[in-house]
Amino acid sequence: MDISCAFAPSMATPDHVALAEQLGYRRAWLYDSPGLYPDVWMVLALAAERTTTIGLGPAVLVPSLRHPMVNAAAIATLAAQAPGRVAVAIGSGFTGRMVFGQRAMKWSDVGAYVRVVQALLRGEDAVWEGHALRMLHLEGFGAARPVNVPWLIGASGPKGLALARDLGAGVFSAGAPQQSDAAWHALLLFGTVLDDGEAPTSPRAMEAGGPGLVVALHGTYEWGGLAAVDGFPGGPAWRAAVEKVPEAERHLAVHEGHLVALNERDRLAIGELAPLMTSFGVSGEAAAVREKLAAFAAGGVTEVAYQPSGPDIPRELRAFIDAVG
Repeated sequence: MDISCAFAPSMATPDHVALAEQLGYRRAWLYDSPGLYPDVWMVLALAAERTTTIGLGPAVLVPSLRHPMVNAAAIATLAAQAPGRVAVAIGSGFTGRMVFGQRAMKWSDVGAYVRVVQALLRGEDAVWEGHALRMLHLEGFGAARPVNVPWLIGASGPKGLALARDLGAGVFSAGAPQQSDAAWHALLLFGTVLDDGEAPTSPRAMEAGGPGLVVALHGTYEWGGLAAVDGFPGGPAWRAAVEKVPEAERHLAVHEGHLVALNERDRLAIGELAPLMTSFGVSGEAAAVREKLAAFAAGGVTEVAYQPSGPDIPRELRAFIDAVG
């Protein structure tokens, strides 16, 4: 099983990707959520300049954010910068859309978008919104067509998995593995490696592991509504704080600091949520982390993508790679 990393990109991410390469991570995936983070393609390009061997790619692209030609040109550009190192994951959108107050896309629309981008990268003509498209890039303006990069679908249910099968693509899932027969099954994991004897309620653990834990509240709110979060420890306090925000702005408040740092509403819940940290994601002492990864490998996961968070990203990257050996 490949050990990779993932980043909610920041201006420091290119340096963190370079460190991940030195530490032996197989690949670095970067999120595509421009309402929260810097542009994914610009940060990937900077990371490519600082590295020579680590794989690079967006996970997951959100089709509605860009015209198909924009992503086709970006993929070809990165492939020219980092030959043989690029992979692309694409999905229907979580924070990439919900931070704008939008719902996830229809999987049929995602599939149509992917097929157009793939056709363009093969050097074929494609039709989008009733108009013919073709990559007219001359030599020196990106990788020559065909641009062959692996594709994964960010699937969390049967429709996404069906699209992955139809496209012959891999699967990129978050938090929990999917029942998939894909040859490439990447699993995004959150958490922190605890020091020996460290409790998940320690200040350090809550700052580092908390952002990946409270995402359960963010996602439950988006898919189930405010009342659904009451079943979580700390959920009622979190919900009460969110309800004080005008409804038209709640999507902004919910996702502030998403997977990066605890926002003021998250801090009302983290004290009660933190004891559950080792039951979700990959948090735990080193031996427990190894056991969790072994179970994922036995279940068909071929790659884990660990996302560090909190104030000390280098510490999290080192601790995780040390834990898994």
